Amino acid sequence: MVQKDTVEKKVAPKGGKRPPKMSEYGRQLQEKQKVKQMYGMRERQFRRFFANAVQAQGAPGDNLLSLLERRLDNVFYRLKMATTRTQARQVIVHGHVLVNGRKVSSPSFLVSEGDEISLIPSALEQKPFMEQVVDKRLNLGIKVPEWLELDKKVYKGRVLRLPVRTDIQAPIEDHLIVELYSK
Repeated sequence: MVQKDTVEKKVAPKGGKRPPKMSEYGRQLQEKQKVKQMYGMRERQFRRFFANAVQAQGAPGDNLLSLLERRLDNVFYRLKMATTRTQARQVIVHGHVLVNGRKVSSPSFLVSEGDEISLIPSALEQKPFMEQVVDKRLNLGIKVPEWLELDKKVYKGRVLRLPVRTDIQAPIEDHLIVELYSK
């Protein structure tokens, strides 16, 4: 009598094949792409920010995140004057933002300690814009970061100090970005 060998079949997870294990390079690239998308930047501009971060004193990863947080579009978003960073970029490009009383139309403008960010007077008079964009987000329970100060009554914000790594709540592994560009 011949016995049949029982062969155990390995069962694949639902949906078929398992995705291949991510390489180290893949993880680094994925992290860089995530940060680029989060801040709405293109590769060349991101690379320039990284070069500036490397030249500054301190850890390059912390410097990079600090520079990204200091961008005017991000500061405007963090001050709760826009619902998204993309919307903040649009408001800035359309010339509705003042920094220290001067009109700035570049979303990548870097704010400094003590800078005052506000809307131009004609933007404050546009009732639909103020209701649907600015007031809508100001009334949400979102907290302004500690390095910024917001005066809701006059729609002005002030940079109290430069942001540090601990101010950034997003789960960003900056060491992967540094490793990627160090190759």
